[in-house]
Amino acid sequence: MLAVIIVLLILGTALLIAEAHLPTHGLLGISGIAILAAGIAVAVLDSVGRFLVALLLGAPFAVAGVALVVMAVRKARVASHRPVDCGAEGLVGHVGVVRRSLDPLGHVAIDGELWRARRSWAEEDAPPPREGDAVVVDHVHGLTLSVRRAEVWEVEP
Repeated sequence: MLAVIIVLLILGTALLIAEAHLPTHGLLGISGIAILAAGIAVAVLDSVGRFLVALLLGAPFAVAGVALVVMAVRKARVASHRPVDCGAEGLVGHVGVVRRSLDPLGHVAIDGELWRARRSWAEEDAPPPREGDAVVVDHVHGLTLSVRRAEVWEVEP
């Protein structure tokens, strides 16, 4: 019986470790917790010999473990649906200041960084923004930003 207990505890732990490294959406975690709870119940049942004691010790562990896995899966889903907020893709919509005129290429300072930029296709007929003008990032292509003049409501805090 000791071998069964050890196998259940090792298998449950292995499934919990696998859940931390594989995208199984909680399936391995819940299975690992169930197997660990079964291992605890079998260990208590083997040593004490009472089913009720084994159930009373294994059930709270299983409930708490399942609650933790469900909470972790919910947090992971929320985090996976958040928009990108770093790197070049996270710059879309940011307001910057022209440091070198955009005719056709220039430089724009955004969040303390200097980026190569060009005017947006919608503003090609208008005169290019001058140094010190506020611009908004419309698109990112490689490491070159496509920007347009910022509206008053976009610049004011």
